[in-house]
Amino acid sequence: MIPFDPILARAVERRGEAVLAAHLPAVKTAAALAAVPDDRYLSLLCLRVFRAGIKHSVVDQKWPAFEAAFHGFAPAAVAAMSDEDLEALMGNADLIRHWGKIKSVPPNAGALLQISAEAGGFGTWLASWPADKTLELWDVLAKRFKMLGGDSAPRFLRMAERDTFIFSPSVEAALRTWGVSDGGKGKAARAKAAAQFNEWATATGRPLSHLSMILAYSVPE
Repeated sequence: MIPFDPILARAVERRGEAVLAAHLPAVKTAAALAAVPDDRYLSLLCLRVFRAGIKHSVVDQKWPAFEAAFHGFAPAAVAAMSDEDLEALMGNADLIRHWGKIKSVPPNAGALLQISAEAGGFGTWLASWPADKTLELWDVLAKRFKMLGGDSAPRFLRMAERDTFIFSPSVEAALRTWGVSDGGKGKAARAKAAAQFNEWATATGRPLSHLSMILAYSVPE
């Protein structure tokens, strides 16, 4: 195992302890994840879909209008929306009128409803995945939900405060710098990086999200 102490020391050297601590992501416990209502998960998931490729501040500013247009993201109500309902939203100037993203919302509501019914709540399902199955969780999210491929699945998890690492450009650069892998590109490289994250988590007791952020801060931006 590549030791984590030198990585932490480099991150502290570069950013300082206070800055580093302030930027460590929040991580919910399993109980806290399970307590979040399904409508909040659907809202976050759709927010991530709309943020992809669009300036986040623009999407966030419009999100109250999305909450109103999509019934507060109540999954059953959203899943029942018709194509005519969605087409009418394309005339709403308060929304981001991207047809591909808008039409992904009802089927994603349906997928979330199904998972919730299977597991007794979507948050309970998220919490049931062990840390060493992070890549598998990403894959399942990408397969069961529309427009949640690439980095969108891990970024959604980070938004939901469900523990995960992220292969951001800085993390990929750090993986190369510290000799973990060639940067996380490709299935084999990502599996190798994930195994290293799991070893670090066991050795340090730190959440994957914290390890990922510390690693990112250990290299130049």
